[in-house]
Amino acid sequence: MTTLLKNLKKFKGRLIRVLTSLRPNVESVPYEPFDEPFSGADPFEYPVKLEIGDVFDLHPIAPAQCRAVVEEYLREAHSRGFTALRIIHGKGIGVQRRMVREVLSQTGFVEWYGDAPPEAGGFGATIVTIRRDESTGESGGESG
Repeated sequence: MTTLLKNLKKFKGRLIRVLTSLRPNVESVPYEPFDEPFSGADPFEYPVKLEIGDVFDLHPIAPAQCRAVVEEYLREAHSRGFTALRIIHGKGIGVQRRMVREVLSQTGFVEWYGDAPPEAGGFGATIVTIRRDESTGESGGESG
């Protein structure tokens, strides 16, 4: 065995001993369950401002707030003149994807939406085309 390997084994052994000694004594901490389940209340006292761009990732958004956030994002993106968007909802089991598609189908200025190409997220993201002209007010519906 080389000297380097012997030194690595010694170092690994010392590191494990140090980490083990730093481990908290879990048995000394009493378990106290919450009296009430999490209420889902908004942890922020004020609105959180998000940057509006042509790509919007829903991963950091709480699931209970996703619908409202997507609706507001679409309104803001439309008012800023965006005509093509990508909404990243993740692959998962499809709950967020269905919600995003439902919102898109109910939004009058959405012209088209469908799965992103594989290199842009595939079925974990939705590509959206927004109508520039708001005067028609009708949705073109889903095409994918």
